Amino acid sequence: METMTINQRLDKIEQILKAQSLQNKKVLNIDEVAHFTGLSKLYLYKLTSKNEIPHSKPNGKNIFFNKSEIEEWLLRNRQATNEELEAEAVNYSVNRL
Repeated sequence: METMTINQRLDKIEQILKAQSLQNKKVLNIDEVAHFTGLSKLYLYKLTSKNEIPHSKPNGKNIFFNKSEIEEWLLRNRQATNEELEAEAVNYSVNRL
């Protein structure tokens, strides 16, 4: 059995608490979005400056994100499974006859 140091245990507890606190929030700041998405803050700033990610700047300085919009943004450009592609091809072939 692996033994964890106290610092490792505390880090794990902090991660669990952060994840639980994000569950109920609708509006996230840059740190929370970085934790939620796994993207770096630097990359998120780059995305906001290029308007490639939905965000708000109510006072022109602080950046906030709507959690549901971030979830939608993360799930954009869905890739079809091989099974879905095959079904589409069969459908196409049958309808062309």
